[in-house]
Amino acid sequence: MSYVDGFLIPLPKKNVKMYRRMAQLGKKTWMKNGALDYKECLADDLTNPMGVSLLQLLKCKPDETVIFAYIVFKSRKHRDLVNKKVMSDPAMNDPHMMKQMPFDMKRVCYGGFKTIVEL
Repeated sequence: MSYVDGFLIPLPKKNVKMYRRMAQLGKKTWMKNGALDYKECLADDLTNPMGVSLLQLLKCKPDETVIFAYIVFKSRKHRDLVNKKVMSDPAMNDPHMMKQMPFDMKRVCYGGFKTIVEL
């Protein structure tokens, strides 16, 4: 079974293009360093007839949308090795990029998950 890092990110709608550029760099960097899969998904249907919608859960403002992203690894150990490489990659350490974050890092939801069902 694989291991997955998952993210929910409230994103101002005006920053979607900027986020997409950043996400393309992220995909290139994680895949180059050994990730098995990398997806960044823009909310399309957040209506929820049961439970709490992601908009409510993330306390989104009217001008915000949600990004759902995940990265797949062989195992947690593999994740830790890949992420260590990614964090030392020059592409991820551009101070200009860190100043230009298109979202509030304090509102990002993140977790590592062991898969329990796969194809």
